[in-house]
Amino acid sequence: MPDQIVQAEVAPLRSGPADAVRHDGDMRIAVLSDTHGPRHWKACPPGVAQRLNGVDLILHAGDVCTATVLDELATYAPVRLVLGNNDGPDVANWGATPTLEFDLDGLPVAMLHNSGPAAGRPARLLRQFPNAALVVFGHSHIPWDTMYRGQRSFNPGSPTDRRRQPHATMGLMRVGHGRLLSAEIIAVT
Repeated sequence: MPDQIVQAEVAPLRSGPADAVRHDGDMRIAVLSDTHGPRHWKACPPGVAQRLNGVDLILHAGDVCTATVLDELATYAPVRLVLGNNDGPDVANWGATPTLEFDLDGLPVAMLHNSGPAAGRPARLLRQFPNAALVVFGHSHIPWDTMYRGQRSFNPGSPTDRRRQPHATMGLMRVGHGRLLSAEIIAVT
C-alpha cells in the first residue's frame, strides 16, 4: 500500500478571539515563526497579543531575528525555540538551537526552522524525527498542517510577513495527556 499524505483538517482562518476556555489538565500553546523583528515585528501585533493571553507555552520556529522579540513573548508565557537562518548570536544566547526535541505533557515534539521543499517533506521529517508525533517548522511563511504515518507536521506561517499568503497567521494548539487535542492556523490580520 503506498504511503498516504493526509492534509489535516485546518480550521478556517478567523480573526475573532481564540477560544479561551481551559480544559482540565490541557496545555494551550501558541505557535509562531518568522516574526522577523524589528523589520516586521516592531512590537507584538494586537491580533497576536490577544491570542497569547492565557497560553501556557509559546513555540517559535525561528527567524525571530532579534532577542527583544523573545523578551516580549516571554512576558506572556515560557518560550521554546529553534534558530532560523536569519537569527544571530543574541537569539542563540537566548537558548535557540538548530533543532529541538522535547516531551510536551507526554507528546514527543520536534522543531526546526527549514524543513526543505514541500515535495517529500512529510517523509523527510519522519526520517529526521522518527520518534516525534508533532514536528513544528517555519521558514516558508506558508501555513502547513499535514498528517503522515502518524506524524503531524505544522508550520504556523508568519504573523508579520505574509508574503504571498492572504493573511498573516499563527498557530494555536491544545495538548493533553500525551495527545495533540487540537491544532489550528488562524489569521491575525
